[in-house]
Amino acid sequence: MPEPADLRTRTFTIIGQDPGMRNPAGEIVRAQVTVPAEELDPGPRGYRVSVVDYDCTQGVLYQGADLGRSPDAGDQYAKATDEQLMVDPGFHAQNVYALVMRTLARFESALGRHVSWSFDYGHQLQVAPHAFCEANAFYSEDDQGLMFGYFPGRAGKPIFTCLSHDVVVHETSHALLDSLRDRYTDPSVPDQAAFHEAFADIVALLSVFSIGEVMDGLLRASIRASARPRRGNDGRAVKHPRGRVGEKWLRDSALFGLAEEMGGELHQHRGWALRNSLKIEPRSNLLAQPEFQEPHRRGEVLVAAVLTALVRAWARRLADLGADRRRDREDTTVRRIAEEGAAAASYLLTVAIRALDYAPPIDLLFGDYLSAVLTADAELVPEEPRFKFREELLRSFRDYGIAPTSDAEGSGLWQAPEADPNIAQRRPLRYERLHFEALQRDRDAVFRFLWENRETVGLYPGTYTRVMSVRPCIRVAPDGFVLRETVAEYEQMMDVRGADLRRLGLRKPPKMSAGAYVRLHGGGTLVFDEFGRLKFNVHKRLVGRGQQQKLDHLWDEGADRVEAARVRAVGPGGYFADLHRQRAV
Repeated sequence: MPEPADLRTRTFTIIGQDPGMRNPAGEIVRAQVTVPAEELDPGPRGYRVSVVDYDCTQGVLYQGADLGRSPDAGDQYAKATDEQLMVDPGFHAQNVYALVMRTLARFESALGRHVSWSFDYGHQLQVAPHAFCEANAFYSEDDQGLMFGYFPGRAGKPIFTCLSHDVVVHETSHALLDSLRDRYTDPSVPDQAAFHEAFADIVALLSVFSIGEVMDGLLRASIRASARPRRGNDGRAVKHPRGRVGEKWLRDSALFGLAEEMGGELHQHRGWALRNSLKIEPRSNLLAQPEFQEPHRRGEVLVAAVLTALVRAWARRLADLGADRRRDREDTTVRRIAEEGAAAASYLLTVAIRALDYAPPIDLLFGDYLSAVLTADAELVPEEPRFKFREELLRSFRDYGIAPTSDAEGSGLWQAPEADPNIAQRRPLRYERLHFEALQRDRDAVFRFLWENRETVGLYPGTYTRVMSVRPCIRVAPDGFVLRETVAEYEQMMDVRGADLRRLGLRKPPKMSAGAYVRLHGGGTLVFDEFGRLKFNVHKRLVGRGQQQKLDHLWDEGADRVEAARVRAVGPGGYFADLHRQRAV
């Protein structure tokens, strides 16, 4: 008897990077990706993503793409021509649907739990593949959707942002990060202002690299370029490697090759993030330079640090395998290089996403994120001999002047509460009046934990405190090891006049009037183990040195004109649309 079809996943054809990337035959590089299977209505419309192909510039509503209701309906575009992929609105709808669902699945797999969208009502993210005639694409929380523009290219043909893998994943990452850490769009320290764009770029680039077909195409394109040598990021021609493939060749061929493919006609949204980060020379005082105070430019430093770690781990892995470029093994070697690069990118992508659960909910620093990445990896994979990413991440981040916030024994990992020297002098944590089952899901139970241990966890007394979320997680390591944790976020708030800051041990910024009010924020991330014991308390104190640095920065940047409440941009499309317009100019 035939085996029953696997209805848990469904395969779709997507464009590997964008229509400008071609294989040796001159055809668009495609990829087959699997997404969670579901019953689809025309659109396609599923239970998490709904494609609504409305063009507000033309005032046209396109007929929804019918990809087949049943999960075993197959892939209609598996054998489509390049021309059909370019002009068929149905394929455009399939491309965005598959990439959004694939990204959502990667986040849920990495975090070990269901991830909701950021809006409080409705379950479906609305996606418009041809939303307007403009060289822009953005996530809009108010519209609960992703908007992708199109515009005429230099050759007169339309350029569709919905056909660019990294653009779709970038915007989806904004939507998911806004759900997981909605305070990351608040006015805060320079690193937090840069993090949203940098994180979305990191996820998008690693998502592209994690597809073997794309990586293979990039490497073969670099080899073919010997007839017309391309310039690497140091200005020298990229040549065929002789002997073993090293870090420099990988950086100049794969990474810079992708930067050239991405540069094209959407450089202001895509190519520049990668191209500029590759040109940043590592220096210990980099982030103190005036050039890198601008959020987008500052974010490129974080992108550069992550990609440098990727290339170094990739090169080390190839050296361990003895990969070379002998002529009689060229095809096999390229395939091996591509497979190892895709595996490294996929591993790093999972860790980069999972790190959000070990990061503070407010006032994020790049050093906080580094400690979160290192801890997220160490908790699930204590010994990782294949890529040794923790070692490479520490080295590359330090090369760019970013030190881990927690430098316990030089590892950069977060410390357990009982090992924190700031807490050792206080009462031990108390659990006797807590119930483990409730602690996994009930915000009131977590608040009771905070209340019973308010001095030990570092809460500021007598001010507003609330638990924002409680999320039980089941994480699975590559070797099958299962890690069960509960992640909870809490915050503290206090409205203070400028004249009263001194009573809190804070200094009033010079530009702040004595009668002006400011809202101070504190808070943290609690990570409990499977027995309800606190493993980590990654927190930002309501009153302390970090709060003073934040106040000084905000008032230097004109925060005297900002209300105490959260601030969102008021331009068309909201905060993220304005963010991308600023990046473009």
